[in-house]
Amino acid sequence: MIRQLSGIVSESQLVTTDVELEPYGRDWHSYHSGVPPDVVVFPTSTAQVSAILRACNDAGFPVVARGAGTSLEGHTTTPYRGVCVDLSHMDAIVSVRPDDMDATVQAGVRWQDFNKALAPHGLFFAMDPGPGATLGGMAGTGCSGTNAVRYGAMKANVLSLTVVLADGTVVRTGSRARKSTAGYDLTSLFVGSEGTLGVVTELTVKLQHLPQQTAVAVAAFPHIRAASDAVLATMRSGVHMGAVELLDTNMIGAVNAQSGFAYPATPHVFFKFTGSPAKVADDAARVQACIRAHGGLDFQWTPDQAARERLWEARKVALWSAGAMDTSRKVATTDVCVPLSRLPDLMAAMEGRAAASPLKVYAVGHVGDGNVHHFIAFDPDDAGELREAKALNDFLVATAQGMDGTCTGEHGVGVGKVKYLEAEFGGAALDVMRAVKAALDPRGTLNPGKKLPGCAVPAAADAAASAPH
Repeated sequence: MIRQLSGIVSESQLVTTDVELEPYGRDWHSYHSGVPPDVVVFPTSTAQVSAILRACNDAGFPVVARGAGTSLEGHTTTPYRGVCVDLSHMDAIVSVRPDDMDATVQAGVRWQDFNKALAPHGLFFAMDPGPGATLGGMAGTGCSGTNAVRYGAMKANVLSLTVVLADGTVVRTGSRARKSTAGYDLTSLFVGSEGTLGVVTELTVKLQHLPQQTAVAVAAFPHIRAASDAVLATMRSGVHMGAVELLDTNMIGAVNAQSGFAYPATPHVFFKFTGSPAKVADDAARVQACIRAHGGLDFQWTPDQAARERLWEARKVALWSAGAMDTSRKVATTDVCVPLSRLPDLMAAMEGRAAASPLKVYAVGHVGDGNVHHFIAFDPDDAGELREAKALNDFLVATAQGMDGTCTGEHGVGVGKVKYLEAEFGGAALDVMRAVKAALDPRGTLNPGKKLPGCAVPAAADAAASAPH
């Protein structure tokens, strides 16, 4: 396989030594681990990706596409080794069209770099996952982030894709039209497919106007149910929120300890408002009234850039602050989502379960759309702590699914959530999904072992998994 790849790309685009391969085969911020791949290849064009996938498919060789490796559920692990296709060298912004408010980019473009390039046009791309994520990876996982409550998740912001199928066929999934009922919606099929149906090499995405003004607010609450009830009330109030984020007591404690804040040790909700100065002021006043009605304390809001960046920083540093509280432990990041009306019940149920656990659990959520993350700190080398961490996650997922929610709102399935899909969809729906997988990737070479339970793995994968490394 390495000899074949050497005929497709230059020597500088291949990595084969153990030292260079070691960082691959796992996500940077995930507790899911794995063995490195046999080879990493860095294509620079869709044509090269096509040739690479065709060669791997012909040989029945496993392929895992990789963006920046910032996902959280083991999407870029290589359990069967094989070929890792790193798309980071495909990082060109192909075209920005301000009049149409769309742009075309290669898959390796990082969203923060993209927004810097868009700012002179008065535009931005609304999705904001973890720092460093690439647009191809964001499409693969179907990400969202804090802005999704106003602008929708990744599916709502992608117009079309260029995708390379397992056999090397190149497909464009749609046009630049803002709406279409032509054919099947292939764009939505591939967004969130986690590289199991094809490899995204190019995206055409919607852009948004930079708001005239942005303001940030924060309020404290006596307990988690009061905070959750207040979120529900603000979302029902008719205010079009830019973002609504909740940090529980433990998370506020971590943020205070690690990032120099001094918030009261109670749950807090952070709000973002966007629009004209008059609209922002009116929205803040209406939300403040909702907060007071639900026991909220110490409501602060500001449109001043430096002040609002400092207020919002408490939300931005949450994950890193929780991880820094005990560096001897790993942090498992959960990702359930429920109908908004069930959010208070979910938060209260998980708080009660966590209170009875010997493990530390921190909560932060994009609660404006019912999506919440609980960070479970545990020692993976301690069998008891590992069992308890899994039990906490199982409880949370079962509780969310029992409320007609989902095991993953934005992080995706990867390897970490596969076991929960049967309960969420049932056998018949999973059979339909497996039929789609079999139709597009009959040899099972694309990201095997991810996204769906019960899918075949390529013939070469069994040998690769058992071979010494």
